[in-house]
Amino acid sequence: MDEKRSAQDFLNLIKKSRRGKFKIYIGMSAGVGKTYRMLQEAHSLLTNGIDVKIGYIETHNRKETHALLDGIPIIPRRKLFYKGKELEELDVQAVINLRPEVVIVDELAHTNIEGSKNEKRWQDVMEILDAGINVISAVNIQHIESLNEDVKNITDIEVKERIPDSVLAQADEVVNIDLTAEELIDRLKAGKIYDAAKINSALSNFFKNDNILQLRELALKEVASQVQRKVETEVSNVKNIRKEKFLACISSNEKTAKNVIRKAARLANYYNSKWYLVYVQIPRESADKIALDKQRHLINNFKLATELGAEIIKVESTNVTRAIMEQCEERKITTVCIGKPHLNLWKVIVATDTFNSLLNKLSQENIDLVILS
Repeated sequence: MDEKRSAQDFLNLIKKSRRGKFKIYIGMSAGVGKTYRMLQEAHSLLTNGIDVKIGYIETHNRKETHALLDGIPIIPRRKLFYKGKELEELDVQAVINLRPEVVIVDELAHTNIEGSKNEKRWQDVMEILDAGINVISAVNIQHIESLNEDVKNITDIEVKERIPDSVLAQADEVVNIDLTAEELIDRLKAGKIYDAAKINSALSNFFKNDNILQLRELALKEVASQVQRKVETEVSNVKNIRKEKFLACISSNEKTAKNVIRKAARLANYYNSKWYLVYVQIPRESADKIALDKQRHLINNFKLATELGAEIIKVESTNVTRAIMEQCEERKITTVCIGKPHLNLWKVIVATDTFNSLLNKLSQENIDLVILS
């Protein structure tokens, strides 16, 4: 068994060394200049003898950005017919066949046309990286899965196209394209982001000054956490006092479980630590008794947590607290994350008259308890 594990570890190391390098430009919103910067970098690389090609770029007819396309080889897009219209997508196989040293792939969160090999463009990028080709891409902060609720609270808009945090975590370099709120609004008013017909609507909705400031803060924090992760994983003399491990707890009835999952993921992401999602199945929630809608809710939450990097733990027990503590002990958990007292999981714990016991045990084991809104 040890020999097999050792061989697998070495194989993983070989694959990692062959994998392409991944650079992401990140911004607080559309119009900050991510595509412009990617194209500038492409020109710089070409000048230095690097074989750079454009796999997919979206200039949104911005004059200054469009002008930068001149001189950069473009890989023809794949044409597909969908609902009677001819549409274009990134041609992943063409990129792999041509094998440029670096390929530019814009709009990382894009959803591919139905019938494409991969559902999302970030999956296309993973395939290209696995083929040993370096990729430069871009994404806005509102497209990051664990920030979905935060962005919705700030802008009143739910962003449908999202990338798992694990995609960002795989980047070798993350660069924030930062502008002040005033600079971004000036660009919008000058028609450098949207057509004239859309400017007033954008100013009164997404591009409000307060919105931009909060989104800018999210972008700065995200990139800072990525830098911290890089330091911790690559600088050998960094010493952590305590290696954090998070355990998020949900129940089948928990309507706000997505918030708990996303916030636990953010905490784990910030500390660059492993995290788990635990669901304790009590007897009345066994497979033959649980309602179908609850089962669906659970499956969706497991899927979300997996996308955000969690390891799913499903245990059967008559005692929720004891089951949680057993997982804490087995996996050396440092922080337990749980929903607010009005959530059903909390009610289950209180109903079993063991909440004080949970607190005492967590305290004795030096485990933190985080109550998430």
